[in-house]
Amino acid sequence: MILVKENDTVKVKYTGKLSDGQIFDSSEGKEPLEFVLGKGQYIPGFEKGLVDMKVNEKKTITIPKEEAYGEIRTDLTQEVKRTELPQDVTPEVGMGLVSKTPDGQEMNLRVVEVKEESVIIDGNHPLAGKDLIFDLEVVSIKDTVVSE
Repeated sequence: MILVKENDTVKVKYTGKLSDGQIFDSSEGKEPLEFVLGKGQYIPGFEKGLVDMKVNEKKTITIPKEEAYGEIRTDLTQEVKRTELPQDVTPEVGMGLVSKTPDGQEMNLRVVEVKEESVIIDGNHPLAGKDLIFDLEVVSIKDTVVSE
């Protein structure tokens, strides 16, 4: 019997939920997620939860926030003058913005509060600070040849 291990290419059906049952992501109605396990493409708890599963096995895992998107970092929240936003942007709570760091990397931000002269933006991942629950089903497992 073949079990999922690091460096395997796996296809997985999944549904991600919060502790209150709210679904935040799912492969339902889409192609299963396909990736090489152990490459850090997905949150650590998700990848770790697939290890030793077999094809057609289903299970539910709970991923603590530390193995998901971490704690909410207050240093990623800041107040920005509305004059610093592009002129064509009318900020609204929940709106996504993209900012470039001095070294050219893009950072996704969310507007969390709109004031008369400024907005409060948050650079935390929307799922930071939350434990996540995933229903998983392994659809296929392929050994991946690792080249040196």
